[in-house]
Amino acid sequence: MQYAVRLAVAALRSADGADWDVNAGSLEWSCWETVEHLADDLFAYAAQLGPEKPPLDTEVAFVWSRKRPGGPSNVIFADRAAGAGGLVQVLEACGALLTAMVRTAAPGVRAHHGFGVSDAEGFAAMGVVETLVHLHDVAEGLGVGWTPDAGLCDRVLARLFPDAPTGTDRWPTLLWATGRGEIPGHARLTRWRWYGAPRGEQ
Repeated sequence: MQYAVRLAVAALRSADGADWDVNAGSLEWSCWETVEHLADDLFAYAAQLGPEKPPLDTEVAFVWSRKRPGGPSNVIFADRAAGAGGLVQVLEACGALLTAMVRTAAPGVRAHHGFGVSDAEGFAAMGVVETLVHLHDVAEGLGVGWTPDAGLCDRVLARLFPDAPTGTDRWPTLLWATGRGEIPGHARLTRWRWYGAPRGEQ
């Protein structure tokens, strides 16, 4: 998890002078909003693992809100006055929170996610997927390079996408599994999901 966020932070810091209000790839959110959404995802995953007895049927009861109609519904927002550097710092901090929670959660801890109850390893894998694919979206908008480590992609595909093809390049396959591209023999998905339940509990 920490490695994925460090890669993302380095890529975002290379976007000097970029327009953060352009759309992030094919999303209807701006690059700024997408990074806020990513930070919020990482925070929310950490928060789900935080209570002594995490809820199994709902999210921890934070207040979620939107800055504009159609924008992401978040708990976490970055201060625009702090600029892109502040936004990236918020992402880095939320990534650190999830990393810490994953490292300290007991092996038997389970918590709610919309795609099913998961364990700490599953939440870490979800955080990695969110980071890799949303950086893909943002990199398209900002015009920066982004090709994450194939081994990292392979590990999250194996953990969360058991039906994904195995004989294909790992990064394009992760993009395919999250509805962001095609791979040979497999058309672009119009609906997709991952499976966060621990192995043996799926």
